[in-house]
Amino acid sequence: MTLPKMNRVLLKLSGEVLMGNNQFGIDPAFVLELAKEVKAAKDTGLEICLVIGGGNIFRGMAGAAQGMDRAQADYMGMLATVMNALAMQSALEQIGVETRVQSAVQMDQVCEPVIRRRAERHLEKGRIVIFAAGVGAPYFTTDSGAALRAAEMKCDALLKGTSVDGVYDSDPKKNPDATRYETVSYSKVLADDLKVMDASAVALCRDNDIPIVVFSIREKGNVAKVLSGNGTQTVVTDHTA
Repeated sequence: MTLPKMNRVLLKLSGEVLMGNNQFGIDPAFVLELAKEVKAAKDTGLEICLVIGGGNIFRGMAGAAQGMDRAQADYMGMLATVMNALAMQSALEQIGVETRVQSAVQMDQVCEPVIRRRAERHLEKGRIVIFAAGVGAPYFTTDSGAALRAAEMKCDALLKGTSVDGVYDSDPKKNPDATRYETVSYSKVLADDLKVMDASAVALCRDNDIPIVVFSIREKGNVAKVLSGNGTQTVVTDHTA
């Protein structure tokens, strides 16, 4: 499916991507490579918002599963996303891309609070805006945060960069015969529990008619390819023409 012309997108990256080949934490060299991918996409004229998960440092649901209070664990996960946002900001600014981090948990010494009109102004000035700390409340994932910011900023699409090259009918890491969808409807994703994003995020995108584009971030140059309509991807939308 060829995507319509896009002017503003939200790029959602999993925190695990920032590990590179490490087992934990942040690989600065790999983050710099990711920043170059984002810059290449921006250089096509796009306005770009970013949301990065925190699973490379701390994942709230994993902490809760080990006996931690769920709300407390989620707040710790939010702080992990701020660390990742600052790492990406540093990498982008190393290569000359002006960037602002806005956090849903206020921490004025290191970043701005989330203020929609200020974010709009940053985008108009050619800056990349990284939204951190999810929605600022526990029990919501960074996927939900990405869907919320995509709707709030009136993005033309939500691009989800993962370790697989699209949405499959079963886990391609476990089933070598898994089939990849070119396009799939929001309803099928929800009904079949296809694990694109959590259900609340998919529903929010559906309700606001925001296509979700799932692609592999690990393939070099893939962000720009996907945006030009040439990359391998799955588009989640109700418009299948």
